[in-house]
Amino acid sequence: MRTIGLVAGSLIAGAMAVCAVPALAAPAQQAVSAADRTAAMRAAGFIAKGGKWLGGDGNCEAMIEPQGVRDLNGDGTAEILITESGSFCYGNTGQGFYIMQRTPAGGWKTFFQSPGIPEFQATKGVGGWPDIELGGPGFCFPVVRYNGRDYAKFRNKAYQPGACAGR
Repeated sequence: MRTIGLVAGSLIAGAMAVCAVPALAAPAQQAVSAADRTAAMRAAGFIAKGGKWLGGDGNCEAMIEPQGVRDLNGDGTAEILITESGSFCYGNTGQGFYIMQRTPAGGWKTFFQSPGIPEFQATKGVGGWPDIELGGPGFCFPVVRYNGRDYAKFRNKAYQPGACAGR
C-alpha cells in the first residue's frame, strides 16, 4: 500500500509540474564592482554627499537597487538601472530612472533616461532591448520600444477600459 501511495503522490506532483504555467523570470543579476557603481552614478550626473547620491540640485536621491544590475538586452553584459526619487524632480510620479551601459573603454554612459516607474515587458525592440512601460499615477501608461537609436513611444497600456481613449 505504501508504494502505491508514493507512486500516486509522485504522479500528482508530476502532473502539477507539467500543468504549471511558468512566470516571466526577471533577468539574472550580474555582479559589478563598487567602483563600477560609483562610476555609473557619476556618469549619470549624481553627486555623493553624506552617504547618499543626489541629483536635482540636491533635492532628489538616487540609488542602485539590488535588482538594478542585470543584463537587460541579453548581450552578456550587465546594465545598471539607477532609480532617482523625489517629488521636486518628478512631481506626482515621484520617480525617474536611468539605464546605464558600459562603454567600449570600460566607463559608463546613460543609454536611456525617463521619468516614471519602469516596468520591463517581455516584448522586445531592436537588439533585444525590452519594451518599457513608464508607470506612474493614473490608468493609462506609455510603453516605449528601442528602435536602434533611442527608446520611442510604441503604444499605450490601459489598466481600465477606456483609460487610453483619445491618446
